[in-house]
Amino acid sequence: MITIEEEKYILDRAYIPEHIVGLMTCVSGGEPYLIENYFCCRKDDWIILVGYPLERDSTVKDLEVVIAETKKRFRPKYLSLIAPKLPSSLGALCEEKESDSYYTLGIPIGPIKSNIGRLIRKAQENATIERSTEMREAHQELTEEFIGRVNPPLRLRNLFLKMPDYVGHAEGSVVLNAWDNNKNLAAFYVVDLAAKGFSAYVIGCHSKKNYVQGASDFLCWEMIEMSVEQGKKYVHLGLGVNEGIRRFKKKWGGLPTRAYEMCELVLKRPSILDAFRSMQ
Repeated sequence: MITIEEEKYILDRAYIPEHIVGLMTCVSGGEPYLIENYFCCRKDDWIILVGYPLERDSTVKDLEVVIAETKKRFRPKYLSLIAPKLPSSLGALCEEKESDSYYTLGIPIGPIKSNIGRLIRKAQENATIERSTEMREAHQELTEEFIGRVNPPLRLRNLFLKMPDYVGHAEGSVVLNAWDNNKNLAAFYVVDLAAKGFSAYVIGCHSKKNYVQGASDFLCWEMIEMSVEQGKKYVHLGLGVNEGIRRFKKKWGGLPTRAYEMCELVLKRPSILDAFRSMQ
């Protein structure tokens, strides 16, 4: 576990969403730890290690030392690692790998593009934005609609399903709602304000059933306005994910500013004895 002072240390130096303690403990269900200047979460025999050092002068060699220390200290069966660059020693050992880039948007952003402005004005005619710290039945219905329509990967599906517990319980969590003129939820964004230097877009979706043109742009504008009010230096827009999402982030001026690599490791294989025990 970490102390209040250690959590403040992490949030003061955070520069990616995975450094946000409240977000990570909610999503993983684990307990937070600091190993050297790296943040991690532990749940049972699973460790999530955030390989982005809180002190910027660390090296890949430092990360290898921390991985070894993590394995020695916790003896996990599973290790999920994210880092700007994976140690070469892990290359062949990863059960699952992923590469992407983090996108960020410096604020204030200055005049917005004319096409975005038109979409926002159109949305303002048909929707109202609300800032809230709770998610209600309407959010569940929209989430179910979105999951049924898009069939997102399991990891993203699980993230959506954990949002009601996260929003309102984690300090700094906010949900931005776009309600249409008939009081239907047209879209929502979940945003985290806990990190000192930035706001983090966590997740969001829009409705086709209660569609409002420009609702996502309206919410993005509100997120930026809120971030400026909170004195943030930039908005962290998360990963590129796919071409459609990258296009939206770039449209707003988001830039790929940091490399992302992910590796899932299985450190302990079940033995023959374990197999027999599971049959009893």
